Amino acid sequence: MEESTFDAKHDKNAPYWAAALVFFGILGLSTIWIDFGKFWKGYLLDMAGPAWNYILFRGLFTYKTNNSWTRFFSPNRTLVIFLIVCFGIETLQYFKIYDSTFDTWDFLAYISVLVPVFLIDKSSIKKSRNTPHNT
Repeated sequence: MEESTFDAKHDKNAPYWAAALVFFGILGLSTIWIDFGKFWKGYLLDMAGPAWNYILFRGLFTYKTNNSWTRFFSPNRTLVIFLIVCFGIETLQYFKIYDSTFDTWDFLAYISVLVPVFLIDKSSIKKSRNTPHNT
């Protein structure tokens, strides 16, 4: 009974997560075609990209699946992995490992949307049911 409650809550929220996935995808890609200034070109993709990937990797946009992928990508683990990757990219830029521009504000851009998406995910899990692969 408890598992079906969790699945029902996940399935109920899946269309909203799917809409967020599409929204973040369009927002991130729009930086290629539209130029609304420095913030748009410099930070928007750093904000939308990690949030888009979080939703994708967590499988929040689709019907509940209980497999090794979703068990591995728990909210906490996904957040930590993404922060390590994002901060790692910025650190590589700082040390000029590849040709790109280092910007300390990118650190804030990475977490500005990723952390709220994580908190919404954790909140929805807590309201439905806390399972081992979602902690």
